[in-house]
Amino acid sequence: MDSVYAIAEKVELITPARFLFNAGSTPKSWNQKMLNDEHFKVESYEPDASKVFPDTDIKGGVAITYRDDTKNFGAIGIFTTYEKLNSLLRKIHKTENKLNLSKIVTNRGIYRFSDKMYKENPHEMERITDSRILSNAFDRFPEFFFPEKPNDNHSYVRIFGKSSGKRVYRWLRKDYLAETENLDKYKVLVPKANGSGTFGEVLSSPLVCEKGTGFTETFIAIGAVNTYDEAKSILKYIKTKFARTMLDVLKITQDNTRPTWRLVPLQNFTNESDIDWSKSIPEIDQQLYRKYGLEDDEIEFIESHVKEMN
Repeated sequence: MDSVYAIAEKVELITPARFLFNAGSTPKSWNQKMLNDEHFKVESYEPDASKVFPDTDIKGGVAITYRDDTKNFGAIGIFTTYEKLNSLLRKIHKTENKLNLSKIVTNRGIYRFSDKMYKENPHEMERITDSRILSNAFDRFPEFFFPEKPNDNHSYVRIFGKSSGKRVYRWLRKDYLAETENLDKYKVLVPKANGSGTFGEVLSSPLVCEKGTGFTETFIAIGAVNTYDEAKSILKYIKTKFARTMLDVLKITQDNTRPTWRLVPLQNFTNESDIDWSKSIPEIDQQLYRKYGLEDDEIEFIESHVKEMN
């Protein structure tokens, strides 16, 4: 795109659209440059690329964009697929990148095999090139991940993941796991890949992960808190229509990565919160609507476009 802009004053293109959501393989700095370019605008966006290009699967859809050196359209800033989201973002995201939920979302790969695992099992560890406990670890290393806790002289930790497509717990020797502070905290687990990126879809069975339990790369973790009640409050929050509206502004593929949560405002999940987390999820939504001063039409947009979770 830059090459065309260098030789033409006015340019109209159809391209993959992921960069509009600061996603995809293009550099984040370049994405931001385009989103802040006052001479650039989006003429049309189609989330289902197969409607434009049959028999193709372009994650994040396609967009027709127009750039004119002689005109100032105003910077896009944050691209949204619905006009109503613009007013919501202005109200809700005055503190964007300061107090947002991505601050408490883990990066991938926090659970890894220890050096001792490699030293004692060099032949077995040649099967992998990465120390992270990957999504297929249970099926790849059944000799280390046990369905039942062994009765021997070793200490074991529980690891949550998938085996043969089903969610299961397995037991791993504690000294085969690299140290991480997350292990001794409560956290909420969400699949790292979820849905298709359709606005308003549900999250796939998030759950509270107990202290002393780790997890494979099938999941990301939200929060690392000392009490079960705090973790339960986080779980309720991410199930609200309000939080998932903000998530889905940036989540335009199945990828449920840390950056996609950066528009979701961070809350106080303790008993001192301005939100009463003991209430039902619909009641918590109503509290959040009041907190951020949403108008009736904005509330109606969220309620009609976002699926309910219990």
